[in-house]
This record gives sequence, structure tokens and C-alpha cells, in this order.
Amino acid sequence: MTITLEKSPAHASGASDKTCRIPPQSGTAFELRKGQILRVIDPMGEQVADLFAINQRDHGCTLSSGRSLDYASKIYLSEGDLLYANDSQVMFTIVKDTVRKHDFLLTPCSPEMFKILYKHVGHHPSCYENLRLSLARFGIEGHQIGTTFNIFMNVNIHEGGRISVDAPTSKAGDYIELRAEMDLICGLTACSAEGSNNGSFKPIDYVIV
Repeated sequence: MTITLEKSPAHASGASDKTCRIPPQSGTAFELRKGQILRVIDPMGEQVADLFAINQRDHGCTLSSGRSLDYASKIYLSEGDLLYANDSQVMFTIVKDTVRKHDFLLTPCSPEMFKILYKHVGHHPSCYENLRLSLARFGIEGHQIGTTFNIFMNVNIHEGGRISVDAPTSKAGDYIELRAEMDLICGLTACSAEGSNNGSFKPIDYVIV
């Protein structure tokens, strides 16, 4: 498992035009200033990225799936939609989206999930662990990490409410851009769950502009 912990001067000053790569099954954390745009790119196709965010000045203000889906009155959020915090402040505006299919229902994969759903024995890299370790240097604890915005994740709802996680529809070079509406601390992963990534693990790229 690789956790990207270094904080580049570009991230520290709140500006960057350099593409950063998150290796497969790993994660990173960084600051995002109000007005900046986070572009998340799928460089090879069919790879999910879990995004979580917390207000820099108030760690009780965290990204909220429930608020966001409630206010949008739909479960699939895309270009023009807002991502809200748990106190109903707007955290992100989705300004561009070449895929238009992401998930905001499911929590980040965790060691417990691999044990319960996949009957996996022993350690398995997970988005929750990668987020927890990456965000720790900002003073964020694991219990503060809630449902992530699962970029490029293809979750479908079927008759009777059954949920399936299918192969992402993203192709190589597809991306989403989210504009920060407050100063944020962000955690971002290249997802570690086989079932979310069509059976293989690939990197995720991101740019802060």
C-alpha cells in the first residue's frame, strides 16, 4: 500500500497546473482554496476515485451525501450540480463532466467491507484506510470520514431497490472538474475495490487549477 503524503509547494500556496498521479490502490490529501478547480482524470479508463472533503477552518463541516442528494432530488450528480456539506453549505460545484455517471450512495471500501462482502482474509488495501492515513496529517480522524463522492463509479438501482456496482463507463482521458466553494482539505484515492474497477487497478490523475 502506498500513501502519497508529500505536500508540494504548489499545494501549499494553493495553485498548481501540474498533473499529479495517485498510484493504484493508494490515496493522497491536499488543500484546495475557494475558487480553485479540482480536475480528476481517469488516465486509463474504468478506474474509480473516492473524494472526501472537510472545511479547512471547521472540521465539523464535512461533505454530505444525504444533503447533496436531497437538495438535488436525484442520485446521479453531474455538470451544474452542487455538493453540500452536512451544515448545508455548498462545498463544490461540478463545472465540467465528461462521464456524467458517479456514485454518492456508497461509503469508501474498508477492511471490514472486504471481509463482509468478499470474505477476504487478511489485509486488503482500501479507500477508507488510504483516506484516513492521508488526512491524518491535517488532524482529520477516521471517524470523521463519511460517504465519499465516488467519481466514475457506476452504481445502478434495480427493481425492488437492489443495487449493483458495474464497470465504470469512463474511458481513458475522461475527467470531472469541481470548483471549491470554500477552503477545503481534500482526500482522494485510486479505488482499491476490484468490483468497482472492472477487476483491475489503475492510477488516478488530478490537477488543481
